[in-house]
Amino acid sequence: MIGKLISFSLRNRMIVLLIAAGLFGWGIYSVSTNKVDAIPDLSENQVIVFTEWMGRSPQIIEDQITYPLVTNLQGMPQVNYVRGVSMFGMSFIYIIFEDKTDIYWARERVLERLNYANRLLPEGAVPTLGPDGTGVGHILWYTLDAPDMDLGEQRAIQDWYVKFALQNVAGVSEIASFGGFQKQYQVTLDPNKLTYFNLSVPEVMAAVRANNNESGGRKFEMSDIGYIIKTTGYLKSTEEIENIPITTQNTIPIRVSDIATVQMTGESRLGIFDLNGEGEAVGGIVVMRYGENAAQVIANVKAKMEEVSVGLPKGVKFNIVYDRSGLINESVNSVKATLIEEMVVASVIVFIFLFHWRSALIIIIQLPLSVAIGFILLNAFGISSNIMSLTGIALSIGVIVDDAIVMVENAYRHLAEAQMKENHG
Repeated sequence: MIGKLISFSLRNRMIVLLIAAGLFGWGIYSVSTNKVDAIPDLSENQVIVFTEWMGRSPQIIEDQITYPLVTNLQGMPQVNYVRGVSMFGMSFIYIIFEDKTDIYWARERVLERLNYANRLLPEGAVPTLGPDGTGVGHILWYTLDAPDMDLGEQRAIQDWYVKFALQNVAGVSEIASFGGFQKQYQVTLDPNKLTYFNLSVPEVMAAVRANNNESGGRKFEMSDIGYIIKTTGYLKSTEEIENIPITTQNTIPIRVSDIATVQMTGESRLGIFDLNGEGEAVGGIVVMRYGENAAQVIANVKAKMEEVSVGLPKGVKFNIVYDRSGLINESVNSVKATLIEEMVVASVIVFIFLFHWRSALIIIIQLPLSVAIGFILLNAFGISSNIMSLTGIALSIGVIVDDAIVMVENAYRHLAEAQMKENHG
């Protein structure tokens, strides 16, 4: 069979050249469309369910949130196992699906189960799905360089301007903010004053909640003009919160300021983000969506940062602290350099030993053609260009060179012997 194939190829060289040219063109297209990343994604096919119920101990979280969710999320199709983790104020459920399962189909199945499981959870505990990213989806970290701005203002810029802009970039699953202070109005109750006025904490909470609301009215017409009536009741300052009446005793209103202290402060934190030992910083983590091209997503995020920088306050700029594109470019350039070096070395050696430029040309053509066909197969099996796959191609180049040298030398020797016999005959 091999003999017939070789004989057919020799008799139909134009067909063989056209097939090779077609495969090379297809390979070049595959190289340009292949997903590029630095490291292979070996993480499990999982969906994360996160539930926050702050102020509760891990045991309460385990009994009232983690256990009901785990028992109701079990038994779904194509699920290998379900893991649950309980910690102070938070619960994490990891549903591990089979590798062949489509991630978005899996998320839909989890949402169906959560619709039923919600009724088993305490009031105020709402489970949410984690981002549709993987364990290696953190492709870029950045901080805001704002030396003359406090951490609360920096976090406000990150949460209400930068985050919303970068989330619109194609391929980005989430922008996870970190560092700084999240502003909030904090009401600190005095237990002695609560006892004196015979008030409870739920009464104070109900009064504040009821006054931080807006009610709609009806529409009426006067002089052929329509008017819409509404009340504006949202709280906008600490003074407005302090003046909220809770109850009336002996015709005297008891206000929040009589039993508590109101201040603008930051939300309680369980940790800080320090940058190079130079102090706290505010920034975000770019999480890539499942199955996206890491190199392209990073390029798109950087381009979007250039646009966002125009709207930042004076003196504020981005500081990229982790960028995977550097490792990606080094990996790709390493394979390119290896390919060129081996092509040159093999061609020179063949030319020196055989002193035949056409034999050297065969090796020069064979190497890039083989690599191009390899990228066709990478795309066919959904494998990205990463350190592992590119290293495999680099190692295989040596084998291809060896085979090419052996075949060319063997063909050259047989042709030379045939010519000698023909001349002597």
